[in-house]
Amino acid sequence: MGYKVFLVEDEIVTREGIRDNVDWASAGFEFCGEAPDGEMALPLIEQSKPDILITDIKMPFMDGLQLSKIVREQMPWVKIIILSGHDEFEYAQAAVKLGATEYLLKPISSSDLLKALKRITVLLDQERKDRETYTELQKRDLGNLALLKEKFLLRLVMGGISSAEAIEQSKQFGLNIVAQYYLVLLLKIELCDDSNPFDYYEYQRVERAISSRVSNDPNILHIKKDLDEVVLLLIGNDPTQLQQDGGNLARSIKREVEKENICNLAIGMGTPRQRLGDIHRSFVEALTKIKGDEPTSHSVDSNKDVDHIELLQLDRTALENYLKFGTLQDYDKYYFTHLQFVSEESLRSDLIRNYLLVDVVLTITQFINNLGGKIDQIIPEIIDIESLLDNVNDTSQMNEMLKKIVISALVFRDSKVNHERSKLIQKAKLFIDSHFSDPDLKMNQVAAKFNISPSHFSTVFSQEIGETFRDYLINLRINRAKELLRSTDLKSSEIASQVGYNDPHYFSTVFKRNTGLPPQQFRVQPQSKK
Repeated sequence: MGYKVFLVEDEIVTREGIRDNVDWASAGFEFCGEAPDGEMALPLIEQSKPDILITDIKMPFMDGLQLSKIVREQMPWVKIIILSGHDEFEYAQAAVKLGATEYLLKPISSSDLLKALKRITVLLDQERKDRETYTELQKRDLGNLALLKEKFLLRLVMGGISSAEAIEQSKQFGLNIVAQYYLVLLLKIELCDDSNPFDYYEYQRVERAISSRVSNDPNILHIKKDLDEVVLLLIGNDPTQLQQDGGNLARSIKREVEKENICNLAIGMGTPRQRLGDIHRSFVEALTKIKGDEPTSHSVDSNKDVDHIELLQLDRTALENYLKFGTLQDYDKYYFTHLQFVSEESLRSDLIRNYLLVDVVLTITQFINNLGGKIDQIIPEIIDIESLLDNVNDTSQMNEMLKKIVISALVFRDSKVNHERSKLIQKAKLFIDSHFSDPDLKMNQVAAKFNISPSHFSTVFSQEIGETFRDYLINLRINRAKELLRSTDLKSSEIASQVGYNDPHYFSTVFKRNTGLPPQQFRVQPQSKK
């Protein structure tokens, strides 16, 4: 079943014309009711719960503005189409402020109405999709919060966040990270027998054992770094006690995990650090000590990696500026200028590679959030950032991954711009529809009113409306003139003045050019030849 449409119009001829001349079912709609004024319409609307309300502005008892206000408050999902005469611009402005979706000038043709309905259908389809997405996201809210918390803590231990920003963001997750000293424990899960197949459930068992051991201690922050690696950040006010507590905790967890003789737990512990900004140094120390006698893929020289982290800071300002002003075509230039060297160096160390990618992701996340988007909807692969990292083995793969993430953000940015542009042009169209009878109306005047340069306005107007400003204005004037010629006995010169032409002779020339007939001959032609 299509979207339901309800019609409110006091003129019975107009109401029946709209009702009977539109093939609602074929167009994908259901005509669910009608009423002659807002007062009679309200109970029927509440009963039928339409998706779209078509209402005239001027009606007895309760006009379209009063009806729209009540419907907007009680049923905010309903899209409203306002029907108005040429002399009711102030009413139209009020309707727009009340949230009317479309504004159509009477008399309205079936084709124009269907075009407006189709535009609204796009909005309704998107809202229906958004509701379904929101329902799904509600189920994932807790998981998303945990994910964001984990990404924040990962960034904290890797040095990718300022102290002030870390303290501020920690409040959002209910964390208290302010202390005199910080120490990092890194725990790596290893199967006793390397020849055994990968056992996901065993890794999960160990992870749960670690989590249950530390989850109730507010001075221990738990971070799942990889499937087989867990980071514990210990917080305290005495460095000696903190180091002792770290050692005791490590031994206790190791005994718990290894008692079933399935896994070994390699543990690396950093030294206490006094500043939030130095936590990453304790992390690097833990990463170095965990390698033992047999180097792993995570083996690094702590001094070398710490130096690299400090030297290879991502130029966040350059990335933010590229996200704001860059184009898809400019990506390669941006990459070679700002990311290529960093990418190449980061591949020499998992630590630096992770640091780089997390910093890029968090910068893009903030950018998308500022535009009102949600990162998991726009770049869903970011949800599993660890898998992204695991698939990067050379500079080409690093470039492709970064390019995919960055360009997804640019596409979302441009979609927001296009949406705002469309809204602006629709407002300009409404202004033109209500002022076309002004003979001094010019494109420059309209562009200035909406703070757009004339050249840009001309281009955007043509793209959005499908015809140039000049052609659109002429069509408005000629259509109104045809209406007046058919329905009044006004002189041609009077009609010319009413539709925006000071010179009756020029009006006749324009009219004939567009209709094939001069005004007086058009007036006496039979309707069938209109």
